[in-house]
Amino acid sequence: MIALVRVDSRLVHGQVVEAWLPYLRVERMLVADDEAAQSPLAAMAYRLAVPSSVQIEVLPLTGLDFTPFERAADPIFLIVRDLGAVRRAREQGLGAAPLNLGNLHFSPGSAQVTPSIFMSHSDVDVLEDLARHGMSVEARAIPRESPLGLSEILDRARAQTH
Repeated sequence: MIALVRVDSRLVHGQVVEAWLPYLRVERMLVADDEAAQSPLAAMAYRLAVPSSVQIEVLPLTGLDFTPFERAADPIFLIVRDLGAVRRAREQGLGAAPLNLGNLHFSPGSAQVTPSIFMSHSDVDVLEDLARHGMSVEARAIPRESPLGLSEILDRARAQTH
């Protein structure tokens, strides 16, 4: 089963390794990203970054069937680069796993929701769609922070983009 989906444009880094892995207590991690999967160097760096007790897979998002991961007995921590990737994953078998927004880089036309999250109009649309499909949504960089819920995320994004 997918224990948590984290949207983080940096994919695997210190917050993920030092805060989220111990918090989630998972032994499996899946990075679903076309670019990372095509880079042997990136995949190796991610494997070296996580503790040896954690099995990490770096797979291309394109064409990935999430059904076996959803059916797995052990919890899996899924990391994707952006909200569009979550939507694609849902279309490819990802269920209504909890969704954590951790880091979305600034892009032209995006609004700052938190110090590390910038969202565009299309990101807001995707987030609303994911919530309609049963995903619970929160935003926080690390587990010890108080999470922002969906309504506050959307309110902040809309206030900045209008």
